[in-house]
Amino acid sequence: MEKPNAIGWFDIYVDDLERAAAFYESVFVQKLEKLVDPTGETEMMSFPASMNAYGASGALVRSAHARPGVGGTMVYFSVEDCAVQESRVVAAQGRVVRPKFSIGDFGFVSLCVDTEGNMFGINSRM
Repeated sequence: MEKPNAIGWFDIYVDDLERAAAFYESVFVQKLEKLVDPTGETEMMSFPASMNAYGASGALVRSAHARPGVGGTMVYFSVEDCAVQESRVVAAQGRVVRPKFSIGDFGFVSLCVDTEGNMFGINSRM
């Protein structure tokens, strides 16, 4: 049996779950789904996921145990052309920190900040 990839799930911490969900839904043009936390300690909205697809999924999380902000863990979303999603960031009330740039053999990246102050990357091969 193969070892799994290093990342199995991610949480993006937010202060305002509805505002953050609207931001990510606008940028990536996909609906997030309410996720029930069995502990009852957090509110969560998950990104669409398929157990048969490459990569990890995760959720936006409002929790008393963690805060959003730049300088922590970076999440990179995989897309076909990062310029497309980057073009939606400002209209969704976010900020583009570094527009699409080459990362050599690994494609391209755009660095952005969401409505909660979290920096995230958008990665594409083209």
